[in-house]
Amino acid sequence: MTADVSGVGEIRGALVRLRRATGLPVAFGGLVEPGRARVRISELTGTATLALSALAVTSGSGLGGKAVALGRPCAVTDYSLSRQISHEYDAPVAAEGLRSVLAVPVVVRRRVRGVLYGALRTAQPLGDRTLSAAVEAARDVEQALVVREEARDLLTAVRAEPVSGPAWEQVREAHAALRALAPRIGDPGLRAELLNVCGLLTAAPTPAEGVILAPREVDVLACVAAGATNATAAARLGLSPETVKGYLRSAMRRLGAHTRGEAVAAARRAGVLP
Repeated sequence: MTADVSGVGEIRGALVRLRRATGLPVAFGGLVEPGRARVRISELTGTATLALSALAVTSGSGLGGKAVALGRPCAVTDYSLSRQISHEYDAPVAAEGLRSVLAVPVVVRRRVRGVLYGALRTAQPLGDRTLSAAVEAARDVEQALVVREEARDLLTAVRAEPVSGPAWEQVREAHAALRALAPRIGDPGLRAELLNVCGLLTAAPTPAEGVILAPREVDVLACVAAGATNATAAARLGLSPETVKGYLRSAMRRLGAHTRGEAVAAARRAGVLP
């Protein structure tokens, strides 16, 4: 069975950031295979061989397997001599010339979903700064996976059945949530799919003639329509409150509105919002 490709891009990006932040010459990692208690190493950066490529690391075995089993970071100063781990993977680790290695699990909703490794080719302790950077990289992957899962759940809910009457408010809330999630999705295909669904939720097939809003203006209006304050919209969209105010003022000007409520109403009439 092959590893779930969902999240592979996030793993790759996290490994690049890990090396940049720590100066570690080697980083690698992968996701837990669906239905199996093992991680498949799929992403390598800084390696000199393919010895670790596609390696299946079973929970409890080796350093990464120990991190999976315990659900917490683990590190060794000299992999081949360490008494803290089992040694099923000594051959590929030695082939790559690795000595000091750390492994950090990616944990989503209390379930380990993958592992990030960083390594040196010399036997020396890996300090707190290095470990903290690895943990931060793993947290980035965790957040991306959560966003991806929330996005898929929203897509499923929106497509499940037609809605009308009071349920339309739920559609509007879903639209606002989707608009807020889209910029945080690293997968271009999934991001485009989310935005397409947002378009399907609007009241008109195309925006009214003469009404053209920037994507971020629509994002802000969607949050406002769902009852969010500027501060709440800023938190959802990853913007500053002042930037949100700027987008809102710009949208109001384009829509000929003088208040937030007027802007939302005008956007709905124009088919920009559901």
